[in-house]
Amino acid sequence: MHIPDNYLSPQTCAVMAAAMVPVWTISIKKIKKEIPKEKLPLMGVAAAFSFISMMFNVPIPGGTTGHAVGGTLIALLLGPYAACISISVTLLLQALIFGDGGILSFGANCFNMAFVLPFVGYIIATFINKHLKKNKNGLLGATIGSYVGINAAALCAAIEFGIQPMLFQDAAGKAMYCPYGLNISIPAMLGGHLTFFGLAEVVFTVFVLLFVEKVSPNFKAKIGNREKAKTPLPIRILLAALIVLTPIGLLAEGSAWGEWSKDEIAATGVGFTPSGMMSGIHYKALLPDYSIVGLPNWFGYILSAMIGAAVLVILFKLISGVRSHKTASAE
Repeated sequence: MHIPDNYLSPQTCAVMAAAMVPVWTISIKKIKKEIPKEKLPLMGVAAAFSFISMMFNVPIPGGTTGHAVGGTLIALLLGPYAACISISVTLLLQALIFGDGGILSFGANCFNMAFVLPFVGYIIATFINKHLKKNKNGLLGATIGSYVGINAAALCAAIEFGIQPMLFQDAAGKAMYCPYGLNISIPAMLGGHLTFFGLAEVVFTVFVLLFVEKVSPNFKAKIGNREKAKTPLPIRILLAALIVLTPIGLLAEGSAWGEWSKDEIAATGVGFTPSGMMSGIHYKALLPDYSIVGLPNWFGYILSAMIGAAVLVILFKLISGVRSHKTASAE
């Protein structure tokens, strides 16, 4: 679901980024009110779980792949606004360091995965959990919410892809960016997410929720207090275990639909490489595709997972420290 650069026109990217500005602004204001500075490091841990979940690529027939995101999971644990910022920071890290998702398309990716997914999933999950009294631990709400949330995000991405050939054509009438219209993009994106990828999102969400409930039964209740954030040891062990297991994601061969390189897209059946892809931005990431030159793929994948998770955890700890310093200065 990570839209690369040059699949969407610069105009589309600008609109999607502009749409996210008020979402980010409101989310930051809500976080300042709802989550004490002492609890901000938990957002880093949540972001790390989302980052790792996206490294477990799931293959489906036809050669394409996909992954979970963990948007509804974070929304149910920390709130949808915290989920929005946590996943946005994760997507920025993926784009800048690992080349997963585009720079120009960052706003579109955030709209789909950091806004639509967690908010839709959260709204549906809380509605179900509120009206079904016998819903033990809220798992039914989490199941349906996470499934609908990731499919809503996939639908948005499909629409963003599909309108490109309608709106942007060269002098010869050929698509300048994504060459596949809505009649192809919607079935292609939803086909995988209604089945395998949606299931992956549900399994990841429910598994982690059950794990957190087991090792820290009062986790949600503690979010609002000002005690120093402490990630329970079992949760840290789970994150470490998932990092070690990330090379499983390398077993899925092929690129996800809509994530082909400019050299690959002509071979997908369209027969040409759109001009916008040829002349667009071509950013070179530090560790492209979660690989490290000179190291075996599996080892580079694990190190990339470690780097990504560590950066996210440290970043939110630093943000917490800055907020604490500002509060102390104001007093």
